[in-house]
Amino acid sequence: MTSRPRILHLDAGREWRGGQRQVLLLAQGLRERGYEPLVVGAPGSPLVERLRARGIAASTIRMRADWDLAGARRLRALLRTWRPDLVHAHDARSHAIALAALFARRGPRLPLVVTRRVPFPPKGVGLKYGSRVARFIAISGAVRDAMVAGGVAASRIDIVHSGVPAPSVATPRDWRAERGWPAESVVCGIVGAMSAEKGVAMLTEMGERLPPATRERMRLVLLGGPPQPATSEETIGGVRAFRAGFVEAVHEATAGLDVLLHPSRAEGLGTAVIDAMALGVPPVAFAIGGLPELIEAGKSGLLVPAGDVAALAREAERLVGDATLRRALAEGARERARAFDVVQMVNGVERVYARVLAESPLR
Repeated sequence: MTSRPRILHLDAGREWRGGQRQVLLLAQGLRERGYEPLVVGAPGSPLVERLRARGIAASTIRMRADWDLAGARRLRALLRTWRPDLVHAHDARSHAIALAALFARRGPRLPLVVTRRVPFPPKGVGLKYGSRVARFIAISGAVRDAMVAGGVAASRIDIVHSGVPAPSVATPRDWRAERGWPAESVVCGIVGAMSAEKGVAMLTEMGERLPPATRERMRLVLLGGPPQPATSEETIGGVRAFRAGFVEAVHEATAGLDVLLHPSRAEGLGTAVIDAMALGVPPVAFAIGGLPELIEAGKSGLLVPAGDVAALAREAERLVGDATLRRALAEGARERARAFDVVQMVNGVERVYARVLAESPLR
């Protein structure tokens, strides 16, 4: 190649979640390496706003549903004017819309790369996962295995783990001082979207299984979801809890935790967990999806069988009651998180692009 390729990224997400953060970090990393990325997102989305704030080229297309033909037509017009070398779809809806746009496009075949982030078998493999997609990127071995179980050939899938920048926090948020909690309390937190698949509803059952002394000592902070009033304190399963809502300075907020509780039912990899580990906050999580690839049980965190709330409560009790164990796991977590940085993520995606473009008639 005589110049860096032009990459058009497509993401239909309307919220700010882990997938959108990965798109932003990838576009920023590629631009720093001399690529020319253009990210197409939903109008008014946090992703587009953050891209523009960082001076990264962004455009918008309304993507109302999978196979949105109006959205596909608008994307096809953008492909004609911007003339990318490769299209990279980052979620299921943008995957379908990109296919619809490319099927009707005239001229040499424009290569399509698709990232998949969820650890369950895909549907409609014959159409969406056919030969029109040049390569698939799975964010973990668990995601790759689910794709293979759904009928996608393993030879068409590359694993590129999600990555986060090494967080730098000068002053962690002092939740005990803010909330007036006792100095001896142990602050456990949930970080991420407060949705059903993240297992937030299990907190009540977990709390009820804890010994009274542990419930008395533990405090919960829920970081994520809609904004909450400063007085939004409640009791969850007998444990005093504060719903902080969405927090912009999430690294400072996470660094103020003693333990990360992550009762997610489905997790492709878990960038919120990587962040917490990098900040020295040891996680307790279900061994689901890509989490066993990230957390070394007993070294950088604790894992329990999927859905076993009793085991989750036992391990949470261990960490609340054992400061020495918390410190040892915190050190192991920091070390493990270094393997999941942004550089390895951008390197991996760049290798996929090079392979695809080497086979493209446009190059």
